[in-house]
Parts: sequence; C-alpha cells; structure tokens
Amino acid sequence: QVQLVESGGGLVQAGGSLRLSCAASGRTVGSANMGWFRQAPGQEREFVGVISWSRGYTYYADSVKGRFTISRDNAKNTVYLQMNSLKAEDTAVYYCAARLNRVVATATSAYDYWGQGTQVTVSS
Repeated sequence: QVQLVESGGGLVQAGGSLRLSCAASGRTVGSANMGWFRQAPGQEREFVGVISWSRGYTYYADSVKGRFTISRDNAKNTVYLQMNSLKAEDTAVYYCAARLNRVVATATSAYDYWGQGTQVTVSS
C-alpha cells in the first residue's frame, strides 16, 4: 500500500509560481514512476508530467513544458512540482500518483495510487 499526500496549493496571480509537494509512504518514490495530473471543473483529469523511477527522467505535457519541473528528494521520499509562469488555465486540482510498473505512462488508468489532490487557483 502506498499513501500519497499533496500540499502546497493555493491562490496565485498569473505569472507567479507555486511548488507542490507529494509526500509518499509505504514505498520509496525512487522505486516507482511518479506522475502529476490535474483536473479542472467539468473536465477530465489530465496528465501534467512524470518522473521515472530509473535515473529520474522527466516527461511533460505540451501545455506545461518549459514552465513546470518535476523533481524528487529520495531522502525525504517526496516528489515536487515546480510551477512557474502560471496561467489562468492552469487552475485545477492537482494530484500526484504512483505507478509501480516500471514502464513510464501518461494515462490516468495506468497509475496505481493517488493522493487526495491540492487546489491551485491562478487569478488573471
């Protein structure tokens, strides 16, 4: 069993930055593919990015590429999502998720464990 707890969400003006954290327990973040997803009101949950279990390779959705960065701290068993140059369309509930399969994936159905989500609101 893996427990994931997100934090760091809040209200920020357009152009600003936020850093989300995802603290894991039950399994080390270095042994799973760790993804970030988001869901805006009335929309489906969408892929934001992922950091691979091996060597920490990262992959991002086109909509956030160049603005968002995923990193992990194995000693703290925590994954981060640094969000810069935020836009109003980034407003959503952000979720972290863990995929135990060693193959990196972007589909929500591919992930085994999910956090409860943290709200990010970007005002324009």
